[in-house]
Amino acid sequence: MPVLLVVAHPLDNAFAKAAAARVRATLECRGIEVDMIDLYADDFDPRLTSAERRGYFTTPYDSKAVTGYVARLRLAEKLVFVFPQWWFNVPAILKGFFDRVLVPGVAFDHASGGGPLIPRLTHVDALWVVSSTGAPWWVTQVYMGDPVRRQIARGIKPLISRKASFRMLTLYDMDRMTEQRADAFLDRLEQAFQHF
Repeated sequence: MPVLLVVAHPLDNAFAKAAAARVRATLECRGIEVDMIDLYADDFDPRLTSAERRGYFTTPYDSKAVTGYVARLRLAEKLVFVFPQWWFNVPAILKGFFDRVLVPGVAFDHASGGGPLIPRLTHVDALWVVSSTGAPWWVTQVYMGDPVRRQIARGIKPLISRKASFRMLTLYDMDRMTEQRADAFLDRLEQAFQHF
């Protein structure tokens, strides 16, 4: 059951990198194959090109500019995204990954005559998110309405298997983080991914 683990943070010593490393180690200790994409290390270009946008409704859609990422996504049976929330959103590089890799003919098909998208990632049986945010939980969830959770749960989750598990593990209040709280969250990740 290959897992595609996508991490988005520019700093090697970032908490997101530590979280991704803990998730990867936990899964590999269970004998699960992990394919990790570090978008910043790959120097992934998040900009949707004019040709990609012009061809968005062309069949077949031309995704050759991101062929390697598409191939890895098609092999995955589980997806994990690890990133910080900046301005109550995903980092731009990860948004670009969504824009350029989760495309027609790969993640979904357009219904003829309009209507709901037709999912193509039905082989994916889990979508989990590991994130952190500088805001307290109540600001993110109550005041802002948990925009990242909504974007992924309502935008990406419908493209995978209907029976797939969805879980979002978020470390809040990073601006006042202590080493003890960070370590406790990493331990929580390890426990959670024992059941992934």
